[in-house]
Amino acid sequence: MRLRSVLTLLALSLTTMSSLGAAGCGGAQESARTPLADKWYSRAKASYKNGDFEDARQAATAALEASPTDTEVRLINARLALLRLDFAEALKMTQGLQGTEALGLRGRAHWYAGDLEAAADDLEVVLRDPAVKDPWARDIASLARRGAGRHPYSIDGNLVGQVEMPRAGSAMIVPCELEGEQILANLDPANGEVVVDSTSRREPAWVNLSFGGVEVKDVPARTQDLSGLSRQLGAPIKALLGANLLRHTHATFDRRGDQFVVRKHETSAPPDSTRVPLWYVPNGGLLMRATVSAKEDGNALLLVDSSQSYLVALNNPAWQKANIDTKTIRPEPELQNMRTGSLPVFRLGTFDLPMLPAVQGIPNDTTKGATDVDLGGVLGAGLIAVFRVTFSDEGRFAWLEPDPAINPNAQKSPPPPAESGSPPPDTTPASKPGDKPLKLTPPKGSAMPEGKPDSAKGQPGKTK
Repeated sequence: MRLRSVLTLLALSLTTMSSLGAAGCGGAQESARTPLADKWYSRAKASYKNGDFEDARQAATAALEASPTDTEVRLINARLALLRLDFAEALKMTQGLQGTEALGLRGRAHWYAGDLEAAADDLEVVLRDPAVKDPWARDIASLARRGAGRHPYSIDGNLVGQVEMPRAGSAMIVPCELEGEQILANLDPANGEVVVDSTSRREPAWVNLSFGGVEVKDVPARTQDLSGLSRQLGAPIKALLGANLLRHTHATFDRRGDQFVVRKHETSAPPDSTRVPLWYVPNGGLLMRATVSAKEDGNALLLVDSSQSYLVALNNPAWQKANIDTKTIRPEPELQNMRTGSLPVFRLGTFDLPMLPAVQGIPNDTTKGATDVDLGGVLGAGLIAVFRVTFSDEGRFAWLEPDPAINPNAQKSPPPPAESGSPPPDTTPASKPGDKPLKLTPPKGSAMPEGKPDSAKGQPGKTK
C-alpha cells in the first residue's frame, strides 16, 4: 500500500471518530456556523438541488465568507466548482478535509485536472468505505493507477479533423478509428468517459482514437455491452464518445450537415449562434437548462443523452411547471408504452421552440447522470439534431447554431478557418429540402433508413 494512501486512510479514520464525538456532543460543527452563514447555506442547498446553479454559487460564496472553515459550506462550494469544471477551486475547497464525500470530490477534481496518481490515492480510499458503491470510481481508480506517464486526451496529427456522419435520422453516429481499427461510435455526452464495447475489451483501458487525421491519445475508456444500442440503431456500435472527449477536442457535431469535427485548439464564435452554459455531473455527464414555462421558476435541468431518439423527456414535476396536467397527456402509438404532449413554452438558449413534442417520464438508467440534483428530464438526439453544436472554453459552454427551419434568417455557418494540416472544408448543405426537425422519432427499430453500415465487416457503410 502506498504511503499516501495509508496516511489518507488514517486521517479518514481519525476524522470519522472526531465526527462521531462531535455528534455525541450535540453537533459542534453545526452550532459553530453563524446564523447568517446558515441562511446562505440553506439557500445554496435548495438552489443546488433545483438545478439553479448560478444562484447556488452566489449563496454558497456568501456562506463561505461568513463561515470560511465550515466543512459543509466548503463541500457545497466544491460541488459547484466541479459542476463548472473549476478543478483548482474544488481542490482548494476540499484541502485538508477527510471523509468519503470530500475525498470523492477531491479525487474527481484530481482526475479531471490530469493528476492521475493523486486521483487514484483519493478514490481508492473512498472505495474502502463499505457504504460506497461507485462503479465509476472503481474503474477510474484502476485507470488512474495504471496511467503513470500518460497525458489524457493529448492530440497529435492535423490541427483539424473532419469526418462525415452517415445518414441515420437523428442518431449521432461517427466513423472513427479505435487503435487502428475502423469502427462506428455513437455520441453520448450523458457519459463522462469514452465507453468501448465489452465484447472487445473486458476491462477499462487507455486507448487511442483517430478522426480524419487527428489522433487523440491516452483516452481513458470504460467498458459496457453495447449490443442493445447496436440493435436499436441498426448499426454495429463499438464505442460511445463521452463528454470529456468532446470538450477536450473542442468538437463540433452537425447532424443536419452530417459533419463531426475535432480540433487541437479552440475555434472562434460562429455567426447566428447562441452561447449556452454547460454543467457536468460528478461523473462527467453533460447538463443543460431549458425553460419550460413563463413562470419565474419555469426552468428544467436536462441531461443531454443523444442515445435517446426523442426530442425531450420530462418528469411529472417539469410537466406541472409547464402548466400541463399529466392526466391529459396522450399515448403515442409510435413510441411503445410512452405518452406524449406538446409544451406551449420551450426555450433553449435564445431559441424559442413553442409546442415542442415531449415524452412523459425519463429513463431510469443509473449508469448515466449520477447526480444529487433534481433532473427535470432528458434532452435527446431528436432535438440536438436541429442544432450545430460546438464545445468551447474547455467545455464550459457551447455554441448552438439553429436549423434554418427554426430561424429562416440564419445562414449556414462558414467552415472552420483553414489551418495548416487540416482537410478541406465540407460543403454539405446545412439542411435538406423537406426536413422536419421537430418530429418525434421512435426509439426502437433501425435509425438508418438510408442505408446501414456493413455489420459483417464492422466498417462504415455507404449511404444512398
